[in-house]
Amino acid sequence: MRWMLAGCWGLVLISLSVADNKKLQLRQKPRFYGVTVNSNVPIYCSSSRQDNSTVQWFKANKIGDEQTPLSTLIDDNIKFQNHGFMQKAYLYITKIQMRHSGVYYCMINDTQGPGTEVNVFRPVVMEKALYRSNVKDGLIVFQGFLLAVFIAALFLRKQKLWEQRDSEYEEPETDHIYEGLAIETCGGGLYEELSVYAQAEGAEAPWE
Repeated sequence: MRWMLAGCWGLVLISLSVADNKKLQLRQKPRFYGVTVNSNVPIYCSSSRQDNSTVQWFKANKIGDEQTPLSTLIDDNIKFQNHGFMQKAYLYITKIQMRHSGVYYCMINDTQGPGTEVNVFRPVVMEKALYRSNVKDGLIVFQGFLLAVFIAALFLRKQKLWEQRDSEYEEPETDHIYEGLAIETCGGGLYEELSVYAQAEGAEAPWE
């Protein structure tokens, strides 16, 4: 009987030891925030068991970037709060600003939470948004007009060059070699004068 009791106590001690040695797990809620400037943001961190270790908070610009301890940052907008034996911890960001965008992690000993991403946006003013949209549309139309003018000027320039090239290579008209020659310039006795140079019949040519 004693041996049975000793065995039961041994099993209880073993189970308690295994439970104590179980790896610490951290959870963060929520996992994402999308808020406007001057909002209040709470981030909740809980552990799988009670632990009297100190909870530390870290921030990174984005997932995978180098993490900076929040304890080293001087920021009056960030506050910490712990409950119980560090089983629950809160991070409060009051009147959040654009600089607070990033990923926040809680850590106990060497165990780190999954992280909470915070994106901060500026509030949208409809009048300014419509004005910027109209200005953008006007710039697009103006750019299209300038492009059309440039293309038209380019085509006109090419057309002038083609016309000039065609005029340079135009074939000149063929002039008659006797144009402007008058018969009376020969004195009216063209055939009579030619007879002076005619040789008599039977005369020998100089080359004969």
